[in-house]
Amino acid sequence: MARIIGKLLSDSTGGMMLRVLVILSILLLSPLAAAADRVVSLGGTVTEIVYALGEGDRLVADDASSVYPEEALSLPRVGYYRNLSLEGVLAQRPDLIIASENAGPPEVLERIRGMGINTVLVSDEPGVASLYERVLQVAAALGVESAGVALQAQIQASLDAMATLGSRPRSAMVVLHRGGPLLAAGAGTSADALLKLSGLENAADTMQGYKPMTSEALAALAPEIIFTSTASAQAAGGLTAFASHPGIATTPAAQSGRVTAIDDLLLLGMGPRVAQAVALLRRAAR
Repeated sequence: MARIIGKLLSDSTGGMMLRVLVILSILLLSPLAAAADRVVSLGGTVTEIVYALGEGDRLVADDASSVYPEEALSLPRVGYYRNLSLEGVLAQRPDLIIASENAGPPEVLERIRGMGINTVLVSDEPGVASLYERVLQVAAALGVESAGVALQAQIQASLDAMATLGSRPRSAMVVLHRGGPLLAAGAGTSADALLKLSGLENAADTMQGYKPMTSEALAALAPEIIFTSTASAQAAGGLTAFASHPGIATTPAAQSGRVTAIDDLLLLGMGPRVAQAVALLRRAAR
């Protein structure tokens, strides 16, 4: 390439304007000009959507919640999307950041924008409607709108194909263990939306958000099924130890062996694999 450009520049037989136009044409068609954006994704389902759109090779970094697919684990991490490190983000020299609307702190994002880095916040509310919107927004940010429409249709078709539960809705809960008191997922959480999408009744839906639960309160709710995240089960010393926790052990769920651990992003994220999450929950409810 360099030799070709050098010859054009030194060739006295052609006009200067012609030589400039030819050089520009060569550069615009070269791989250097077509280099992929340096994209940083912030939020587990945001990263998952980027890969589902076939654009994972444009990512140069993600955050600690980005645990799927496996390729995401090999990327540099810039912290947790709700507690970002400005230095960590800037060190990746991004020209595009796609972040959950829950990313922060806000002042970090404001400073990033102030430096002229294109920062796109995408919908991250509980529920499938937000997921559909998030897919289209991520696709638009990457300039692959048609792929976004196709992925949205694929997710919707996979959910439409799910069979409904044949019996009455079972009472269920999502309970997390993070070192302190057990946390139950109430209304307004992605976990609650997933339970309802799966045809289950959330025994904790009188609460809003994630709330700590005493053993007595948990036992009183008497869920027939308890779901927890894989990380929560590991933090408790394994699923058996988790199910033996006071409060959980006295529930109908524990007594009937219906305490199940599910991958964190599937259970809590509401991402492109939502139909797979629904299938797992429904299988546990049979």
